Amino acid sequence: MSSGRYMAYSPSPSTTPHSPRISGLRASSAAVADQEKYLAELLAERHKLNPFVPVLPHSIRLLNQAYSWLGGSQGSSSGLIVKKTMRVDIPVDKYPTYNFVGRILGPRGNSLKRVEATTDCRVLIRGRGSIKDPAREEMMRGKPGYEHLNEPLHILVEAELPVEIIDARLMQAREILEDLLRPMDESQDFFKKQQLRELAMLNGTLREEGMQRSGSASPFHNSLGMKRAKTRG
Repeated sequence: MSSGRYMAYSPSPSTTPHSPRISGLRASSAAVADQEKYLAELLAERHKLNPFVPVLPHSIRLLNQAYSWLGGSQGSSSGLIVKKTMRVDIPVDKYPTYNFVGRILGPRGNSLKRVEATTDCRVLIRGRGSIKDPAREEMMRGKPGYEHLNEPLHILVEAELPVEIIDARLMQAREILEDLLRPMDESQDFFKKQQLRELAMLNGTLREEGMQRSGSASPFHNSLGMKRAKTRG
């Protein structure tokens, strides 16, 4: 063994504190943490906007798309698509004379379609009273595909989405629908007023002076490309 000579030890570049690789990992972790914080704040703000879904449908849909895009950009998406169904009961036992179906559907089914567009879920009204014509409902009762007519009036929400976001979308749909299912005095029901205004615009009966008083066109005006509302019958 040679005296006075020792083999020099050089730390691996991958383990030294000043390694570019470690610095890069730290920077990457910090970026992911910042993005996760931003996503949490974005989702929290999105939930605060639920009462304004009827008047800001496009803005809220844009927020949803941004959340989905940013969430996927973290590299955490598994690519797994799952299908789930959620039931929302309609309180017809407490409010037997309230027109829940009309409130959910809106003029030409547009209110329901906006819920679908906002949440990327499919919304179906089911149970007794879900078909507009009582005689037709009675005729269809008991037939294949219409077994739900023996159940109380309710809503089914279906989603087929990435596993990372499907629960959040279903809960978003539930929150919107529960707001719609909360009976209100017509004098204080802003949503109902907007539906009546939209109906007048669709029928061409909205008075010009009414538009001047409001100072803006109805947020429900654009219904292009919408499909027929999903109700049986």
